[in-house]
Amino acid sequence: RLEPVAVGGVVVTNATLHNEDEIRRKDVRVGDTVIVRRAGDVIPEVVSSIKDRRKKGTRQFKVSTKCPECGSEVVRVEGEAVARCSGGLYCPAQRKESIKHFASRRAMDIDGLGDKLVEQLVDAGMIHDVADLYALTSEQLAGMERMGEKSATNLIAALEKSKTTTLSKFIFALGIREVGEATARNLAMHFGSLGKVIKATEEQLEEVTDVGPVVAKNIVAFDHQPHNREVIDKLIKAGMHWDDVETQPAGEQPLAGKTVVLTGALSVSRSEVKEKLQALGAKVSGSVSKKTAYVIAGADAGSKLAKAQELGIPVLDEEALKKILAGDLSVLG
Repeated sequence: RLEPVAVGGVVVTNATLHNEDEIRRKDVRVGDTVIVRRAGDVIPEVVSSIKDRRKKGTRQFKVSTKCPECGSEVVRVEGEAVARCSGGLYCPAQRKESIKHFASRRAMDIDGLGDKLVEQLVDAGMIHDVADLYALTSEQLAGMERMGEKSATNLIAALEKSKTTTLSKFIFALGIREVGEATARNLAMHFGSLGKVIKATEEQLEEVTDVGPVVAKNIVAFDHQPHNREVIDKLIKAGMHWDDVETQPAGEQPLAGKTVVLTGALSVSRSEVKEKLQALGAKVSGSVSKKTAYVIAGADAGSKLAKAQELGIPVLDEEALKKILAGDLSVLG
């Protein structure tokens, strides 16, 4: 923060120092007189300090180990310049983006909860973390801008529906840094339950496919942050649930190395089917090729079914799928 100064026709009171390494390299200290410019004629940044104007007794700047917004631990991964707050589910500075991610289609898929509504709810003080979503009422929502009674009722129904999910989707929805959908799925398949993921050490996490030291450190930092654990507990108490994943060594997975394609309408959600097939070792693809082992065709299957028949790939119906997921693999021939 600076004393107000005109830079390029704009009065500037804040300027970036980028990160701790840059602060040390430029040796900028509290109380210094500094040279400021607008990088790219847009972003105010501190270029350097004027050493001969420095007051006696100034000390080198030290980055706090606690987030100034929420008090969570600040984590800096070795080899990276940026230090980050580990309180992703709780921190006010991350609140809006955390909730947007949680509600997104690939995460909890809460239909009707768009970015603008999230911002309205946060700005109105109606929600402070993702768990607060499940305490909202249709009466509260109906009073929001552009939200009528029907839209409010539909959103409450969507929130209720989202409580039934899968472990991998829930892990992904938490927004742990560098834990994408594939990593979340690998964690779910390896550990089988959320409790085991939370209790895992960095060494145990690194045994998971595609989880290296950096990702393991991010997961441990997130899981060990009490504020995050509190929000997770609130979500569970609100009714969030899923089936534990039955873990199996890769060699014992009946569909290990097999590529499966889903097409047509199924009576259960495609994401749930995908999760269960992956737990059996299958790779679920979006397109049919010569490498495809099986195509599972629901109602009104289209071009993927036609291509499978053209290539002579075995096609299974939903009844066969149900048997596979129940452990009866005789339908595979």
